Amino acid sequence: MLPKVYIDGQSGTTGLRIREWMARRDDVELLEVPYENRRDIEARQEQVFESDVSILCLPDDSAREVAAWAGDSDTRIIDASTAHRVADGWTYGLPELQADQRDTIREAKFVTNPGCYPTAFILLTRPLVEAGMVSDDLAVSINALSGYSGGGRSMIERWENPESGLESLPYEAPYALTQRHKHVPEMMKYTGLSVEPQFVPSVGPFRCGMRVQTPINAAQLRDDTTGDDVWEILRERYKDEPFVTVAPQESPLPVNDFSFDPQVCNDTNRIELHVVSHASGHVLLIGLLDNLGKGACGGAIQNMNLMLGMPEGTGLPQ
Repeated sequence: MLPKVYIDGQSGTTGLRIREWMARRDDVELLEVPYENRRDIEARQEQVFESDVSILCLPDDSAREVAAWAGDSDTRIIDASTAHRVADGWTYGLPELQADQRDTIREAKFVTNPGCYPTAFILLTRPLVEAGMVSDDLAVSINALSGYSGGGRSMIERWENPESGLESLPYEAPYALTQRHKHVPEMMKYTGLSVEPQFVPSVGPFRCGMRVQTPINAAQLRDDTTGDDVWEILRERYKDEPFVTVAPQESPLPVNDFSFDPQVCNDTNRIELHVVSHASGHVLLIGLLDNLGKGACGGAIQNMNLMLGMPEGTGLPQ
């Protein structure tokens, strides 16, 4: 008997991509509510209770409601919203976080999917904090560029509206610069940082893709740590990770106009990490990923595979 999976919110941006990537799989049964009944609570509850795993691609309040339904059932939940990312009783669904994280995800009833920006920032920064290369009170900025699909349907419609002129914008547009972004608490919790980073996101004139940059000043690195030291820590940490690539540390780095393309990992579940050393001793950390791949639906499918006891990469494009 095939395990049953229900995607609640499958008509949204993340839900559509999850369904697309799972469409050719014959090792799970995808449950579905007809489109015209997608807001019918009883129809949705029936599918949640029938499923082995339900993936929530919903606004935060709706995700909390559905998670409450599942509380007394055997259904396991993967929440792709931001509702539970720092909540007690939820497992953080980043398998590469630490050595035993996969086992924790395999056994968990409630798994919260990481955010796209935090996925890159955490994988880049946490190993440095753990190795003592930087202090846990490190004050850093995060300069990030995302495709406009990261803002969901409303942003997609705005950017793809010919009257907006945004798709031909020759530069990135600032995004939520004055808001306290809801990704920040998970960034702090799962890196171990005690000081809130300055998060500076922007949106580019492309649908998918992401570049996350964290500059670290030489004065913030401990014990004469160099860029090569930082690279070696990341290389060793992720050398056996199927979806994490640490780019070679070349000297001098062949940087040109086409370097660090935010779309280089599009349509995959990969994330590519770079360490750029400066002659002054500063280090620039860069993460490249698909905000709808490893940053959303790919991460959800990776977690689902673990929870169902399947090979982790099943159905995930690389």
